[in-house]
Amino acid sequence: MKVAYLGPAASFTHLASEKAFPDAELVPSVTIPDGIKALEDGLVDVAIVPIENTIEGTVNVTLDYLFHQADIPIQAELVLPIAQHLMVHPANVMNWRNAEKILSHPQALAQCEAYLATELHDAIKEATPSTAYAARKVSEEATPILAAIAPRISAKEYGLAIVAENIQELELNQTRFVVLSHQPIQVNLPHVRKKCSISVTLPNNMPGALHKVLATFSWREIDLCKIESRPLKTMLGEYFFLIDLYVDGQEQLIANAIEEIQLIGGVTKILGRYPVHKIEIV
Repeated sequence: MKVAYLGPAASFTHLASEKAFPDAELVPSVTIPDGIKALEDGLVDVAIVPIENTIEGTVNVTLDYLFHQADIPIQAELVLPIAQHLMVHPANVMNWRNAEKILSHPQALAQCEAYLATELHDAIKEATPSTAYAARKVSEEATPILAAIAPRISAKEYGLAIVAENIQELELNQTRFVVLSHQPIQVNLPHVRKKCSISVTLPNNMPGALHKVLATFSWREIDLCKIESRPLKTMLGEYFFLIDLYVDGQEQLIANAIEEIQLIGGVTKILGRYPVHKIEIV
């Protein structure tokens, strides 16, 4: 089995992919859309992409691609603890505070904003496709002085020295990854709950439309764990809503709620019904 992940090697997505599919052939992708596109084109069997972080919230590129472009169901969710570390080329261990640039994925840069503002406020923050990409870039040359924010495994993979540990703003920092595949996939990890993700597009100019949608879940006592809006990309002020639900044996009630939403004019898309797996890092 081939599994696409946001690369290069030693990214957080790589770590989650290894934990979920230890015997699979892991195939790095440069960007999140590249990984999903590889699955769409049949080049891989599974794609694993980040969708939400504790500090920075939704990874919008993932959600938008799944709504606007892909028709691939979510087969599982992986929850991974995230610890961000600052690392430099070994030649720069003594003068790392003179770093000209801090490289990392935009989410990682945002997760460490408070630390960077205090300790490296003069350094330029430069976004990269992934944390591991940043680490690999820093390893390539000692000058100019660059630093990367990346997981510990990136330092080991690319021979970097960690100069500051756990610089993210929250100690309990986690990222959710979704496992995408056209076929049901078995993840050999304990699962804690089961979820269902749906998107809802509301009828135009219907007063109280969102209230009516939420009421279909409320009176059935279906537990919502997330709701957010994203632009429809049609015109300003038009949105779709992503709603995550805990299933917990309520499959028929959820199906009835979706049917009721459609009866009031809402357009729904089921993004997946899937187990949630928590990965323990030791």
